[in-house]
Amino acid sequence: MSNGVPVHTARSPRPDEDWNAVADAVNSRMAQQRIGQKALADASGVSVATLRRIQHGAHGRRVQNATLTAVAHALDWPDDHLIRVLTAGTSPTGTAPPAIEREILAGIGRIEQQLADLSLRLATVEELVTAHAHR
Repeated sequence: MSNGVPVHTARSPRPDEDWNAVADAVNSRMAQQRIGQKALADASGVSVATLRRIQHGAHGRRVQNATLTAVAHALDWPDDHLIRVLTAGTSPTGTAPPAIEREILAGIGRIEQQLADLSLRLATVEELVTAHAHR
């Protein structure tokens, strides 16, 4: 045990670990920092596939402590932050339960998609206006 955190070199989901809390923490921090999967994967040296597993709660997959440490470091947290979240099941913000954070992030995702759709529509309208003006 190191600083009250059990020392393991690899992690498979165990009943006393909260992978959903880790997923909530990572997703929340990514939204706060406005960083995408690819950018975080590059910054942490973790594959996008592994990062995706972490973002979805690991669901039975093995994740190394070094991976959690690398992701935490890339998100400007202390190296052991995600391991602490995993073993304590607490949200890094401490302000909202994980379910509420998930709901908020889902809402933000829907808004981002709507903005992307509107941008495409606006680009189409601009093209039509430009084409009409050149006639």
